[in-house]
Order: sequence, then C-alpha cells, then structure tokens
Amino acid sequence: MAAAASSLASQFLGLRREAAPSTALFVQGAQSKLRLPSTRRPNGRVVAMAGTGKFFVGGNWKCNGTTDSVSRLVADLNDAKLENDVDVVVAPPYVYLDKVKQSLTDRIEISAQNSWVGKGGAFTGEISAEQLIDIGCKWVILGHSERRHVIGEDNQFIGKKAAYALSQNLKVIACIGEKLEERESGKTFDVCFQQMKAFSDSISDWTDVVIAYEPVWAIGTGKVATPQQAQEVHAAVRDWLKNNVSSEVASSTRIIYGGSVNGSNCSELAKQEDIDGFLVGGASLKGPEFATIVNSVTSKKVAA
Repeated sequence: MAAAASSLASQFLGLRREAAPSTALFVQGAQSKLRLPSTRRPNGRVVAMAGTGKFFVGGNWKCNGTTDSVSRLVADLNDAKLENDVDVVVAPPYVYLDKVKQSLTDRIEISAQNSWVGKGGAFTGEISAEQLIDIGCKWVILGHSERRHVIGEDNQFIGKKAAYALSQNLKVIACIGEKLEERESGKTFDVCFQQMKAFSDSISDWTDVVIAYEPVWAIGTGKVATPQQAQEVHAAVRDWLKNNVSSEVASSTRIIYGGSVNGSNCSELAKQEDIDGFLVGGASLKGPEFATIVNSVTSKKVAA
C-alpha cells in the first residue's frame, strides 16, 4: 500500500498549492511596449511563413456554452466557408465534446482543453488521454496559462502530461507565455525558454506538437501584442528549437499566437513570418468571426 501511495503521489508533484494571482496583474500596464532584444534578422520583404507547417487555427471555448449556444455555434461553423490550406481545431468543454464531435463538419477537428498526466483510474474529476481518443478527440491543449497560474500546474508536470498524451496518439497544443511582471522585467525569453525546455525534456517526437505563444497579459484582456512584438518572440522560440532540438523540428513545428486575437487584428498578425496561425479564445465563440480568423491564412503570401 505504501509503495502504491508513493507512486500515485509522484504524479501530483507538479500541482502547486498557491493562491491565484490577481487578475489586475495580468492587465495592468499591458499597453507598454515589449522591450526585447532582436535575436533574428530584420523582418523584411520575405515569404510570410518561416516554418514549413500548414497554417493552424484553434478555438478554445474554455468554460463557456450551453446546449443551445453550442448547437448554434456548430451550425454557424458548418455553414462557414473556410480556406482549404489551414488546419482548424475547436476545443469545447468536456461535457460537449461528444455532442460537437457528432454534429460538427469533419473539416474541423476536435480538441480537449486538458488531459490527465497518466492512465485513468481513481482520479476524480480528471479525463484521460485514452478516454479522449475513445470519443474521437484528436487534440488536447496543455500548459494554458489558466492551468499554470490558476490551477497551479508547473512546467515539469505539464511536460509529463504532454508526453503521455502523445504516447496515446493525442496531438498536443503546447502553450507557453509570460506574465505581465515577467514581461516588464525583461524576462519574457527566459520564461518562455524554461517552459519550452520542460516540453523538450519530455517530448522525443515533435511531429504532433503545435506551440502556442500566449502572453498572459493579453489573454481575455482585449490587449494584444503588436505584430512586431509577437513576431519577435515567435522568432526567438523557433531559434530555441533550432539550437536545442534540431533545425528540422524548428522548421516543421508550427508556432501559433494567442491573446485577444479577433477578426480585426488577425490579418496583420498573420503576415508575420514566424506566426503560423492562432489559438483563439473569446472570438472562437462567434462562428462568423472565427471563420474570418481561419481565412486570414490568405495573408500568408510572398510579399514583392
């Protein structure tokens, strides 16, 4: 019994017991400029996609929706005209996953918003990767800032969750991003690289991984990084992959941006060469606007 208890306890080591930070910290001063050193060549007139992966847009519905509103949103998505050269994924709340899977066009794949760190069992309230695969779920979002800073999951725990999901053939949207105080103290790269290292320490095959850079101060606040600010971090993350994993992984891994993306700002963001798509929050609850964001793939073209 003691050995079993020790084994189970080891799975919980990444859950910190700490108070959730004040929301005010996420938004205070968010309009200040991101002062980051340049780590890449100036962004000139180039092909607007540095990586080789297909443009990717995910919609994170978070803890939103009712049976009626989900049905209306699915109907809007089924009626939407979406560009062909983009992968599209939506992440409903757990209780609606099967409903959405059964009624949504096959053009759009289904993601969960979280999964457990190992095989299912006596873990009340958790959902295993095996269960998600069983109902036809293809993706899972892991490492979202709300899981890190509200629930208390740490880098290593999230890395282990990603490794287990991938071992069960569940593809991973791996989230990284800095809080406001980290940004203002010049630690953006340090924080993002530490989060990346935790993923790379656990992941051996990056084929089914999409990285989502989401600055915490921009999530759900209405504030959004400028295209240049987002590009700077995306370029640095791609360089980190090149230097710490491989050039092939750096080229093929899609790095998407999240943080108050909407139908008005997506086109300019999409033009940045290292932005390979988006992870969308609030705007993904509006079918026509989400379609506009998906179709911003047309901004990925060769600039003369």
